[in-house]
Amino acid sequence: MEGGDQPSEKGQSIVGWDLEAAAARGKLSPMSASTENNCEGGELLLEELLVRHRAAFCERFGDSGEIRLFFSPGRVNLMGAHLDYNGGPVMPMTVHNGTFIAARGRTDKKLRLATTFGVETHELDLVRLPDRALGAWVDYPLGVARALLDQVEAPFGLDLLFGGNLPIGAGLSSSASICVGTAFALDYMWGSSLAPGARVQAALTAEREFVGVQCGIMDPFAVGYACPGHLLWLDCKDESLEHLPLDFSKVRIAVIDTNVRRQLAHGEFNQRVDECRQAFEALVPFAAGATCLRDIPISVLEEHFDNLVPAVARRARHVVTEVARTFTAREALIDGDLAVFGAQMSAAHRSLAKDFEVSVGELDCLVDAALEVDGVLGSRLTGAGFGGCIVVLLDAAACQDLEAQVTAAYQRDFSQTPKMWFFEGDAGPRELEL
Repeated sequence: MEGGDQPSEKGQSIVGWDLEAAAARGKLSPMSASTENNCEGGELLLEELLVRHRAAFCERFGDSGEIRLFFSPGRVNLMGAHLDYNGGPVMPMTVHNGTFIAARGRTDKKLRLATTFGVETHELDLVRLPDRALGAWVDYPLGVARALLDQVEAPFGLDLLFGGNLPIGAGLSSSASICVGTAFALDYMWGSSLAPGARVQAALTAEREFVGVQCGIMDPFAVGYACPGHLLWLDCKDESLEHLPLDFSKVRIAVIDTNVRRQLAHGEFNQRVDECRQAFEALVPFAAGATCLRDIPISVLEEHFDNLVPAVARRARHVVTEVARTFTAREALIDGDLAVFGAQMSAAHRSLAKDFEVSVGELDCLVDAALEVDGVLGSRLTGAGFGGCIVVLLDAAACQDLEAQVTAAYQRDFSQTPKMWFFEGDAGPRELEL
């Protein structure tokens, strides 16, 4: 689901490392931990942070033996807002903030898991892993381990330390980042040579069947099938996918955080899902062959719009028009017409605010301020809404103007400084040899 970071009823999101805090603890300068590093040199910063993560592993588990380091990115969705659970197309991209995993093999069957954000270490037995969620952050990697065990010939014990630099609750999908990252790390540590699809499926199984979050397929697919310099085109109805190039010599993707955490997103998100279900059930008798709300023609919705509960009708209008916008954005990207692509993003935000009603004043302020900047091609909220982040497509030369003007507008209206990152895409889950 585009909600990203959606917690289970008992659990919680687990990944996030404030870079400014990391800078205060070590050699990173405050500037390298803010927006400037994200225009250029993201991989260098990542290597520095993973060196620190390895040091944290040694403090927790000792420094003997071979310690391997893995990274798994987060993602931001540019088009296809709230379409994944309605069977529609989406266009996400990975970002070079994400999950850090340090791993070391053991000679026994113990699985020890810890995070840089707490002092507790969970010690489990691979032979008798819990069959129910524990109601803690560890449920995410634990669920992945359970999903992979029957695909590994001789699994051995592991010490695992998790950390990262994804802002929690911002809609950049920390849960998919850690689940796909865990699947990748376990696959490499255990030498099971899984295909990317198998790792994605393990991540989905962990979230849906063990943690209990009925997420869509977009987030783990976006992370697991990442391709640098490309957006992922994913049709959530048939799971077909394609990588579409975006020319990062000319443009950047900015993500700007409202600093508003989405406390209401879980209940409101479930309500939107239910309203979309109601819309489909009401309209499917008039749309032969439709299997999801994505399939409902706009003409059918228009004909029966006034017969629906008003809120349900508006949710349906967002979905069916967003499907059309996303296909238009796809064709524009293929044709190299980024102005049209950006216009679809901005139109998506208006629909999210008016018809899907998931925006808030802080999000609208950032989007409006971004669209006033010369060189900005489009902007919308990303994630579930109700707070979190916006995403901006802009000319590469406009980064400094965007930062200055949006910051001024947000400070004027909300007396806060928004956090901002600039991205060019990420290569996906990988091991880094440092």
